[in-house]
Amino acid sequence: MTEGNRASGGVQSVDRAFDLLELLADAGGELGLSQLAESSGLPLPTIHRLIRTLVAGGYVRQQVSRRYALGPRLIRLGETAGLALGAGARPYLAGLTDVVGETANMAILDGDQVVYVAQVPSRHSMRMFTEVGRRVDAYCTAVGKAILAEMPPETVEQLISRIHIRPQTERTISSSGELREQLSVIRQQGYAIDDGEQEIGVRCIAVTIPGAPTGAAISISGPEARMSGLDIDQVVPLMRAAAIKLAGELAP
Repeated sequence: MTEGNRASGGVQSVDRAFDLLELLADAGGELGLSQLAESSGLPLPTIHRLIRTLVAGGYVRQQVSRRYALGPRLIRLGETAGLALGAGARPYLAGLTDVVGETANMAILDGDQVVYVAQVPSRHSMRMFTEVGRRVDAYCTAVGKAILAEMPPETVEQLISRIHIRPQTERTISSSGELREQLSVIRQQGYAIDDGEQEIGVRCIAVTIPGAPTGAAISISGPEARMSGLDIDQVVPLMRAAAIKLAGELAP
């Protein structure tokens, strides 16, 4: 993110500090000073001063390699923000569950994984259940693939270069080429599907939350037998409408 993306009237040093944190997050959590300078366009002395301040506060830590990584103090902030975000999303997820009859979820991208921040379970005795706070690889989930498909191509390529694709089931994406092909299809159709890629017998449909300050998506999930009977042409517009309403709640 560049300074021009932030609202005018802010404190420049604060804007720049957040920019550096976001650059670290986009890179998977770790960069050297020269890489931060190249990505941010800021002079090295400025970056060094800002990084020292972030290290002192526990928001950034210096590795043995002398590269910089996101610090432990961000964990508490992220967990608290995730809980608040999930609480605000629940009414919209509940509306989807009431209409569609299956479990509704919300997840956000965190590094190379997605984190589930909210869920409203189906009323069926046999249903999909994912613990809020659970982290899973983005490439083998509908929410993760939906988010990746909306990201800038260069950011996606950076993520693909970092991850080690490990099949979770026999249906999981098995190569970076296959992932790129799926993301291209998802961009065209506007939704993503996980058909037993994370867990055998579970099917999910996901759409992104437009304009969310961080990559975020909502999904409908359930047993494959019931989910296969849903009319995607009817369900996806309902999900998009819920995502748009939720986007309004997330707007700064």
